[in-house]
Amino acid sequence: MDTITKSENKVNNRKTISITGAEAMVKCLLAEGVDLIYGYPGGAIMPVYDEFYKYEKELHHVLTRHEQGAIHAAQGYARVSNKVGVAVATSGPGATNLITGIADAQIDSTPLVCITGQVGSHLLGSDAFQETDIISISTPVTKWNYQITKASEIPEVMAKAFYIARSGRPGPVLIDITKDAQFGQVDYFYEKCEEIRSYKPVPQIEPDKIAEAAELINKAKKPFIVWGQGLTLGKAEDEFKDFIEKAGIPSASTLLGLSALASDHPLHMGMVGMHGNYAPNKLTNECDVLIAIGMRFDDRVTGKLDTYAAQAKIVHFEIDPAEVDKNVKTDVAVMGDVKETLAAILPLINKKDHKEWLQEFRDLYDIEYKEVIDAQINTRTNGLTMAETIVALNKVTGGEAVIVSDVGQHQMVASRYSNFKHKRSKVTSGGLGTMGFALPAAIGAKMGAPEREVVAIIGDGGFQMNIQELGTVMQSKVPVKIIVLNNQFLGMVRQWQELFFDGRYASTTMTNPDFVMVAQGYGIKSKKVSERKDLAEAIEEMVASKESYFLEVAVEMEENVFPMIPTGSSVSDIRLK
Repeated sequence: MDTITKSENKVNNRKTISITGAEAMVKCLLAEGVDLIYGYPGGAIMPVYDEFYKYEKELHHVLTRHEQGAIHAAQGYARVSNKVGVAVATSGPGATNLITGIADAQIDSTPLVCITGQVGSHLLGSDAFQETDIISISTPVTKWNYQITKASEIPEVMAKAFYIARSGRPGPVLIDITKDAQFGQVDYFYEKCEEIRSYKPVPQIEPDKIAEAAELINKAKKPFIVWGQGLTLGKAEDEFKDFIEKAGIPSASTLLGLSALASDHPLHMGMVGMHGNYAPNKLTNECDVLIAIGMRFDDRVTGKLDTYAAQAKIVHFEIDPAEVDKNVKTDVAVMGDVKETLAAILPLINKKDHKEWLQEFRDLYDIEYKEVIDAQINTRTNGLTMAETIVALNKVTGGEAVIVSDVGQHQMVASRYSNFKHKRSKVTSGGLGTMGFALPAAIGAKMGAPEREVVAIIGDGGFQMNIQELGTVMQSKVPVKIIVLNNQFLGMVRQWQELFFDGRYASTTMTNPDFVMVAQGYGIKSKKVSERKDLAEAIEEMVASKESYFLEVAVEMEENVFPMIPTGSSVSDIRLK
């Protein structure tokens, strides 16, 4: 769709059309296969928005209620769709409101292209109205950024932006475009970027490292695998399943790795980390070979570093050289695309079962079940618990749903107790721990996978950080399901205050509005449950709804999440109570 008179030229034997920079921006998005974007208009990006209006049949724009909502929605979309998410904002506060989501995407390796408007190039550096140096601000939290000041730059810069965002270890890219570049003319020709000199996103596989890793794994008596989101980003779920089934190795997931392997797989031992499962945390310090696949040894996984798997040889499958030896010293680093490296090592792996070693995991799980799980989901006599709510949800969804969680106690409970049958079924804020993430991310996730049930699990604190995105649910009519677990506290902070600050609840008590009335004000069907006898029916009604649905579950106010590894402690010191 061409909206202005164009002259055709030939540059280097390429057919070009003369259009405005703003239209060129839209054409670049379409050339990259983008059909859905999230954003909020303003003066400095208005020419691009005028083109969105003209191209609305080809490019669907979702108006969020805040720029942070836009970028979290783009993250949720990217995480479930395996596409690059796109967020658009104006200059100044519009651009700075994207920063939290950009930082979140950077640390969680989410591919995004963020487009921000900017004042005219002649005003740069003059403190003009709504001018902010977003390039300097975003540099630490982007994979790449660039400021466009001439319309002629747009096609090449946008091609690079999408290539960098999706290649290798993915991440967010920010493109800032001045207003005069949007109005200017460009002889438009688009060519997708396939490589950039000096940028090598995927390390070359070294066969000798594959052989060394295979030898260590084959000789191991107590091998243990910890996998992360790298499996999902590398689309290596099938190769991973083949690998662990041949090797017979017990395996556990990081928070972001969840759903890469079905929850009920016999070699899935649960989740590692501060609130992970007892067995995989405890036995990390008893394995003889630790195989880390697509994970970065985050401090929430390792606990006290000098005691983490100190007895084990470490094999690290990784695509980003910066992560190797950063936190944990590696004995063998297997660099490359994990889909390719797992396929390469599979023929060298001996088939084993490790029955006695696996039994150690099962024995410790039995202890966790008796001390923690059973008490959380089966033998409660007081109020509703977060865990029994998630278990009730599992019974209705059958593990088929995409679960999007915010940050806090409910995040850990949703991660521990949700069942997943399919890949790309768990979306949460991992490394940055961004409260307010879940509601907009669930909107994006549902749009990225419209055929799937998407349920947002949110605490009462995080819900109110982006509660305005109920307006986006209303206007877009996206049929996302929302469960708020309301304990009237900032629950995770309160738990730490109880355990480590002598019960001094400093600024963690929440006086909340009537959430049901708020949701109803946005035209969303809503219900509140406070008694156990009503829970199952309410969840069934929510899941059966063809439209969006809000369910508030009043849970115990001072419920704690266990197991727990206290900050600064070894993974061996994991507490059950």
